[in-house]
Amino acid sequence: MHYYFSSESVSEGHPDKLCDQVSDAILDAALTQDPNSRVAAETFATTGLILVGGEITTKAQLDIQSIVRKTVADIGYTNPEFGIDANSCSVLNAIHGQSPDIAQGVNEGEGLFKALGAGDQGMMFGYACKQTETLMPLPIYLAHRLVQKLATLRKSGDIPYLRPDAKAQISLEYNDRTVKSAHTIVVSTQHAPDVSQEQIAKDVTEHVIKAIIAQNIFSQKIPVFQSMINRAFCLLGGLSGDTGLTGRKIVVDTYGSGHLRGGIFR
Repeated sequence: MHYYFSSESVSEGHPDKLCDQVSDAILDAALTQDPNSRVAAETFATTGLILVGGEITTKAQLDIQSIVRKTVADIGYTNPEFGIDANSCSVLNAIHGQSPDIAQGVNEGEGLFKALGAGDQGMMFGYACKQTETLMPLPIYLAHRLVQKLATLRKSGDIPYLRPDAKAQISLEYNDRTVKSAHTIVVSTQHAPDVSQEQIAKDVTEHVIKAIIAQNIFSQKIPVFQSMINRAFCLLGGLSGDTGLTGRKIVVDTYGSGHLRGGIFR
């Protein structure tokens, strides 16, 4: 059977992924103080603004402002030119307690049914495979490695013009579940205004694509047909170019493709 399998990944600075990390940081802070915390923290972000809402039941004392600003700063958004600045952006807190109706349906011994319940349901797609050491399919594994390499080069200063927002997609060609080629590799990254498209393409090809793909594709003598780098010339990235919302990248966080339905859980 001949087919193609494509997967994408986004960097920690992608607006949707930024929101995921803010929500995750709130959850982590709550569970650190109160392991019985129940957290449904949702985040929305746009230029200069982060709004946190949702329902939380916890005994933890949460400094939402500090949690949000530290998360955004750790990602690398410390300059207003990047679309948002952790030190000067507006942070709005609209969190409130969880619904008592949902609680009585979840708490053991309460509600119509005395057994321990669940507050939501969801269906996921995926299974362990032998393609990579992470037991994940090769396309999503490689897509993750590409954006991680971009982040490493940005934070080390080795490619100083890189900015936090980035995305990668890879399409592998299969024949009877064996990889025959890397048909297309797409990398887009936010960058400083004083760098040329030619320089970006050269650096990303040499220091990102070849560095990652060589370990997994070239080493097996599998051809790479084409690479597409910054076809839209990404000056306006981050929160200047897009809004962010918790839970819009669940395919990136799971199997890389397939069918996903229901809610996102934390």
